[in-house]
This record gives sequence, structure tokens and C-alpha cells, in this order.
Amino acid sequence: MSAKVLLIEDEAGLVTTMSDLLTAKGFTIDSANDGLAGLAKVLSGRFDLVILDVMLPGMSGLDVCRKLREHGNDVPVLMLTAKTQLADRVAGLRLGADDYLIKPFETPELLARIDALLRRLQKGKFAPVLSFQFDKIEIDFAIGKVLKDGVPITLSAKEMELLRYLVDRRGKVVSRDELLKGVWDYQPGVSSRTIDVHVAWLRQKLGDDLQTPRHIQTVRGVGYRFSP
Repeated sequence: MSAKVLLIEDEAGLVTTMSDLLTAKGFTIDSANDGLAGLAKVLSGRFDLVILDVMLPGMSGLDVCRKLREHGNDVPVLMLTAKTQLADRVAGLRLGADDYLIKPFETPELLARIDALLRRLQKGKFAPVLSFQFDKIEIDFAIGKVLKDGVPITLSAKEMELLRYLVDRRGKVVSRDELLKGVWDYQPGVSSRTIDVHVAWLRQKLGDDLQTPRHIQTVRGVGYRFSP
């Protein structure tokens, strides 16, 4: 498999080990040993995957992930966390990380998670909408900005990802199973109820009628459909 991977990790030994391993598997590897340098590399280059440590000098991995999503960069992010950092794993997923791996990890698990993220990337290739306008809402997905009547409104990283997924497939019925896979990647603890809650939050923030929504419509027993 040929893909360009950026390692943002400050443990030199781990960088060397992972670089050698992934290079042997056919990946092209670049690296950065602090958060600020890593963020600059991601924003200025094109990578198929970022492997991002949570504990970094200069800027934490959580802040790097948040900044990436605020800039509209949707490169897959695999976060590395210590076994005791449950709160960081949860925070990372909420900020838009795609998966996490607990240190220390075994080589087969690392490769399996990388392969899963890259397979999802290939299956999900389509021409995404960079900006979109409907009703009184203006969305700039490139920079993660949403305006309602010209006033900025705040969406979480996952709400923005969900909105973009629905907008890109506007007019089509998107099942809950597809949303679980495409937006949440079947993350542990995520259920159909989680999707319904995020949809309700989106409707409220966008000003869609909660009882008879016009834009994010419920297709009973199946999922949702976005109609401009």
C-alpha cells in the first residue's frame, strides 16, 4: 500500500521504529517532533494519514487536532495515548480524531488500524462541497465556519463532520448505519441514539424546526435526508 504518513511524535526511538516499519511496508514517511512543527507540516503538505501523539512539546496533540479541523483539514488522524489517558482519548475523538491507539502497542494492531483508516478513505472518495448556502445559513467547510443571518454560530468538530456528510449527500437518504460508519467509524460507545442527539443539536443551532424539520429530515426507521 502506498500512502504518505506524517508522524507527530517526540519520542525519537518510537519515531525511528515506526518509520522503519512503515517504510518497509511501502509507506512514505515524514515526521515532526513537536506540535507546532507538526501542525505546520500538515497544513502545508498533503498527507493520507497523520499519527499524532497526545503529549507533545510546543502544542498538545489535542490542540493540533482541533486546529486541523478548524482549518477544514479532514486528513485521517490516529492519536497515540497512554493507557491512563481516557479523558484525552475521549477529548481527541470529540475534536475530530478518527481513531486512537494506546501505548505501548503491538505492530499488528498499529498496521491494522492504519489499514482500516486508509480503506475508509478510499471508499469515501467523492467530490466534497467546499462551501454551501441554504435558507439563512452559509457554510465554509474549508475553514470550518458557519454563519446564520451573517452571525457566526459554533459547531463542534463532530457536528461539522455530520453536517458535511449530509450536505455532500443532499437529497439522498442516509441510514444510521452509514452515519455510524462514515462519521463515527463505529467508535466504541457510539449508538444510533448518539446520531439522533447530534442531529437534534444541529437542527437547533441551524434554526431548523425541531418538530417538522425542513432541512435535516427524519426518514422513519431508516435515517436522515438533507434538503436545502
